[in-house]
Amino acid sequence: MFGRQKNPPQPQPSEPDPPTSVDGRKGRPTPKRKDVEAANRRPLVPNDRGAARRSQREKFARARREQQEAMLSGDEDKMPPQHRGPARRFMRDYVDARWSPGELFLPAAILIILVLLAGNLFPAFIEVIITAILVAYVFVLLAIIDAVVLAVRVRNKARAKFGADSLGRGPLMYVVFRAFYLRRMRLPRPVVKRGEFPV
Repeated sequence: MFGRQKNPPQPQPSEPDPPTSVDGRKGRPTPKRKDVEAANRRPLVPNDRGAARRSQREKFARARREQQEAMLSGDEDKMPPQHRGPARRFMRDYVDARWSPGELFLPAAILIILVLLAGNLFPAFIEVIITAILVAYVFVLLAIIDAVVLAVRVRNKARAKFGADSLGRGPLMYVVFRAFYLRRMRLPRPVVKRGEFPV
């Protein structure tokens, strides 16, 4: 009972020393997980909300300036997504290569407003004024029909050349809206002359 133990305990192997660096010093201890998470944790609400808002506004303004400059220079890489790609460029060039009645929509709208004001000032010429208004409305209706027919034709040509998946969202409205702008007001800027239809 008090004698020698039959199976004396075996000495436990000692754990290997941590690797040492070249200069013989031990490396820094592994950081704890909670310390790493605390260092990476960012507040959902910044401390200085005013500075954060100003920074966000400056970021958006800088992005808008870059997109505006790209629309003027023709740099497609920095244009808004709805203007990028060969199919969109094809549709723009086709619209810019022809003259559309919709280009006179803005002058016609201004003329209608002036005629309506003249009707209030000169009631004696009411028949002439009504005739002018009817002519302006007929012109606007014809411009809308022309733009829709053009949009369908250009969409079909672009679909046959580039495939339906490359047209993007709303190809018809893309063409219609461009046809209703004066040529010098269109963005992205026209790069083809009248009559230079893309092939």
